Amino acid sequence: MFPTLAEIFGEPIPAYFTLLLIGFAIATWLAAHLAKQQGIDPNTFIDLGLFSVIFGVLGARALHVLADGYFWDYVHLCTDPTQVAWQITLSQCREAEGVWDSVRGVCQPSARDCFAWAAFWRGGLAYYGGLIAAVIFGVWFLKHERVPLRQGLDIAGIAICVGLIFGRIGCFLGGCCFGVHTEHPFGLRFPPFSPASESQWREGLLSASNLESLPVHPTQLYEAFGCLSIVAFLLWLRPRKRFEGQVMLAFIGLYAILRFVLEYWRADDRGEILGLSTSQALGVPAVVLVAILWARWRKKSIVP
Repeated sequence: MFPTLAEIFGEPIPAYFTLLLIGFAIATWLAAHLAKQQGIDPNTFIDLGLFSVIFGVLGARALHVLADGYFWDYVHLCTDPTQVAWQITLSQCREAEGVWDSVRGVCQPSARDCFAWAAFWRGGLAYYGGLIAAVIFGVWFLKHERVPLRQGLDIAGIAICVGLIFGRIGCFLGGCCFGVHTEHPFGLRFPPFSPASESQWREGLLSASNLESLPVHPTQLYEAFGCLSIVAFLLWLRPRKRFEGQVMLAFIGLYAILRFVLEYWRADDRGEILGLSTSQALGVPAVVLVAILWARWRKKSIVP
């Protein structure tokens, strides 16, 4: 875990957002390269990449606020901060400039903050929200630029999955999205005051908050490897696809299944809908949509 890669002029360079930027740059380059191979203006996908980052962050933040279980915390931060209780350590409470409640052992905000919901740089991005927002914008943008829609989506599907690989490595370095406790040899320990350590301390698994975590599943690396495997498959599928749009549908379907399974090994707070995590609940309709579009688009591609 290396949440800060380096410091420049005394300012920390966060690993998570650094990896996100690297992933975005590589994904955009790859999309432009694939577009050029297919006779499409590569600048179109460079522009699409830039705008997709903006809409992706907005969508990811919106889903986090609405569905990850923190909605009322953000409301109370603006209306009545005394109703908010952060289960963090005393040292972290001081860093956050909060007020420590020694009776309950929790930290409370020292002042109102009506814009905390918008502070995405502090953490809190739900991937599916970003994917949905970016895809909606991407569909409109490709049509506006008169790029064959399904052909453009196939290019975007590969690029998005490449970006996911770097994003999950960034999660690993930042310590978020950690897994449940395991005694298997591949379990990893995170340092004191890491999200995994703090979570286990609150659950009573650690005797003190300044201890490294018990071994946990490195679910961030599981997903990064899973996305790498999906990218390899999509690149294999691309010259062999039976219809335009097949690559994008394959990406969405495979990722939804991968994420659904991995959610059972994750231990971080991420909201719940009908007994499923937010990502699992969104993954089910995603697979259904893929099945419907797969049948429809494949049928249209068959010449009578």
